[in-house]
Amino acid sequence: MKGIILAGGTGSRMYPITKVYSKQLALIYDKPLIYYPLSLLMLGGIKDILIISNEQTIPLYQRLFEEGKHLGINISYRIQEEPGGIAEAFILGEEFIEDDNVTLILGDNIFYGYFDFFYEALKKNTGATIFGYRVQDPERYGIIEFDENGKAISIEEKPKKPKSHFAVPGLYIYDNDVCSIAKNLKPSARGELEITDVNREYLNRGKLNVIRIGRGVAWLDTGTPEALLKASSFFGVIEDR
Repeated sequence: MKGIILAGGTGSRMYPITKVYSKQLALIYDKPLIYYPLSLLMLGGIKDILIISNEQTIPLYQRLFEEGKHLGINISYRIQEEPGGIAEAFILGEEFIEDDNVTLILGDNIFYGYFDFFYEALKKNTGATIFGYRVQDPERYGIIEFDENGKAISIEEKPKKPKSHFAVPGLYIYDNDVCSIAKNLKPSARGELEITDVNREYLNRGKLNVIRIGRGVAWLDTGTPEALLKASSFFGVIEDR
């Protein structure tokens, strides 16, 4: 299993500080934001990790982590010239992934709590595993619809009329087919390769596993200044206990 952290994007909601550095280097209490997704991959036993970001920020990550030897892992880097969508990570990372399965985590997503279900999911050898997290504002996310038996039957990206309140967090596990799937995607109306289209393809193939995240796990999407502040406060309370 390989791991990819997608730490690029324009960071438009964090402007103007993102003119200077990536939002994934913003401080969350006492450590940079990117430490949190990196830690999750490491706790899952993933040793080979690729960080994808823009040309301006990659040298900063290299100064921070070098090759990862001091952490007991191997870190590689790849430049994303322009934001091309989450699914572009599998095209940029194809040589890194080689014949392995891969876990992708977004660099601005933080997970905290009981996460054994994620570690178990890493043991699957085929198909895709994504997660469902109940939210109050489903219009902002990719949303999963379930049937009466709890089986996923559709996925929509930021629907105006959501069919459920279960959002897809920025954590995905795929078999090696994901590279060819990503290469065959057509850009969306906003000109990006959408991760929802990757997940929809696995769903159409009958190879999409969805795990609903219940109580005991916090998912923090730190894409706004307010969310960064809340995340820092959250971990400040945890660390002070």
